[in-house]
Amino acid sequence: MKLELRGITKTFGSFVANDAIDLVIEPGEIHSLLGENGAGKSTLMNVLYGLYRPDGGQIVIDGKPVTFSDPGEAMAAGIGMVHQHFMLVPVFTVAENMILGHEPTSGGLLDLAAARALVRETSARFGFDLDPDALVEDLPVGAQQRVEIIKALSRRAEVLVLDEPTAVLTPHETDELMDIMRQLRDEGTSIVFITHKLREVKAVSDRITVIRRGKVVAQADPSADQAELASLMVGRQVSLSQDKAAADPGEVALEVTDLRVTDAAGNRTLDGVSFDVRHGEVLAIAGVQGNGQTELTEALLGLQDDVHGSARLEGTELVGRSTKQVLDLGVGFVPEDRTHDALIADFSVAENLVLDQHDRPPFGSRMAMKLKEIARNAERLIPEFDIRTGDSTAAVSTLSGGNQQKVVMARALNRDLSLLLASQPTRGVDVGSIEFLHGRIIAERDKGTPVIIVSTELDEVVQLADRIAVMYRGSILGIVPGDEDRDVLGLMMAGYTADAAREAVASGVRTTDSQLADEGDLV
Repeated sequence: MKLELRGITKTFGSFVANDAIDLVIEPGEIHSLLGENGAGKSTLMNVLYGLYRPDGGQIVIDGKPVTFSDPGEAMAAGIGMVHQHFMLVPVFTVAENMILGHEPTSGGLLDLAAARALVRETSARFGFDLDPDALVEDLPVGAQQRVEIIKALSRRAEVLVLDEPTAVLTPHETDELMDIMRQLRDEGTSIVFITHKLREVKAVSDRITVIRRGKVVAQADPSADQAELASLMVGRQVSLSQDKAAADPGEVALEVTDLRVTDAAGNRTLDGVSFDVRHGEVLAIAGVQGNGQTELTEALLGLQDDVHGSARLEGTELVGRSTKQVLDLGVGFVPEDRTHDALIADFSVAENLVLDQHDRPPFGSRMAMKLKEIARNAERLIPEFDIRTGDSTAAVSTLSGGNQQKVVMARALNRDLSLLLASQPTRGVDVGSIEFLHGRIIAERDKGTPVIIVSTELDEVVQLADRIAVMYRGSILGIVPGDEDRDVLGLMMAGYTADAAREAVASGVRTTDSQLADEGDLV
């Protein structure tokens, strides 16, 4: 299938999201759409998928103009889409989600056996290893994305749109997804890959189109270097590394001792974690997702029920306090899942920027909120953090994922802090905004604030950290300097002790942040 978008224009009020965009997707290619947050990439694909009606232009398939009034018509024409925020029913099984909207029947009854067979067949084809009867809410995000992909493929998608598919994936899951993309391309499926991650674009693309502020500004070759692609995205030179002075740590601000968490099933998810963070330093928590990082941050914030041990911030015990009590101590918190834990979708951008301060001066009291102060605060932070929104009164759900992340970061950094605790602080954010947010995090450190960053991105860890604590199976495997060798960090994330990892690297063993080692001196 050859797909053409000719002069597609889409406006929302006075805001022009897509401005006469031309795009050609050739059969059997991976075509990347590269652009900063709010550039119009997702809007363009939502027009293609029938979620939005264009205000101008046309969609052409194999030389024939078509019109889609809803996603059903787009799917019938061979177009599938995996959205950045998954369109799955959490309490349904994989098989039930797979057939939702086109349920097979036998004798007038729902044929779940056929659905299970379809899941098994597609899973085997791509090596997905999906259990048809597993509840979606029990699956990790990587597996949920596989469910979205097989949903699209089961409906005979010839063009598959992947909208920011790696935003919530670990490096290992990202590599697996790229292998799947190449396999689909080799079998003749065209893929539109929406992203702003330059390394991934270069690794998997056949062609690249760059969109900036609603317009196509360049066609780029995958061989272009990252600095060139970044400047095309943002319209200026972008530093891809964080320049920072050496840290000058002060006294210990946070002291964590023998912290333990047990989940509802009785499993020890955090096991004897101890570390400290000093004023004026960044401690980065590194590790493959699922090794206790989430439980650690939630234990410090009062979001875990069964917590033992101690976490003392400036001498005040955090364990046993409510989340509000912890935040009121001056802790700025950025959760790893902005959609479920950081934002209220139907609230405005302005309201979301004061969620943790709405009942305190200058924004309010126990009696009432001061709407003028909340609006004034938003009008200051929106340009400062380059939050792309038409209006501070717009629902935060109308923003792109990266701009939602900027709202969360702006809120966390918009007060005097006793501790900044940020989990995946730049998840879904473009390179220009990453440069800005990393700079703000280092500026916070230089003010003397203790900072904890939790990230699965080794690039981010290495750029920000003064010290790095590597987590593995609920414990801290070791704490190493911020300039530790990346191969050593990769092996530690796979279970090597620091000394064993250094010896292995010295002997020629190498790993990447996406590989899991299965041999060596593991813990």
